Amino acid sequence: MKTESVAASQELFISTEAMLAHWQGHRNLTRRTIELFPEDKLFDYSIGGMRPFAQLVMEMIDIAVPGVKGLASGEWEKVEEFDHTKSMPTTKEGLLELWDKVTQVIDETWPSITSERFQKVEVAFGQYENSNYATLLYFVDNEIHHRGQGYVYLRSLGIEPPFFWER
Repeated sequence: MKTESVAASQELFISTEAMLAHWQGHRNLTRRTIELFPEDKLFDYSIGGMRPFAQLVMEMIDIAVPGVKGLASGEWEKVEEFDHTKSMPTTKEGLLELWDKVTQVIDETWPSITSERFQKVEVAFGQYENSNYATLLYFVDNEIHHRGQGYVYLRSLGIEPPFFWER
């Protein structure tokens, strides 16, 4: 049986609209996770040397905007240019406002990403060579990973996190 690569076949397993809905579903769940954090724990609470949840959220934000723009244009910022704390809001309200602005950028940029763009192999952020669809999956995986850390924090504070399947 001949195996044909995904890049060569140009076939999509999921539509671009369904992929956006999947990513935004995860972003909605992460937003609800941020909302549950007590203001005084969001920016400085840590367990086992993990970064505070606000810093993890900033990493997700720092990946999302240049990520979706890179997927659309093929022009990628370098990861060294990221500073997860440089422009970090100091309140939960500010962090949620920034999260919502990023969601808007994703929604506005997404329609310009052609299905062919997802098949292209590029070097994202100056160091991660992969097909763009795999890079996008990394964005989602990274968010799930860090949201999981947020769930650990919430549970340690006696707060039940949202059900992960309610995206």
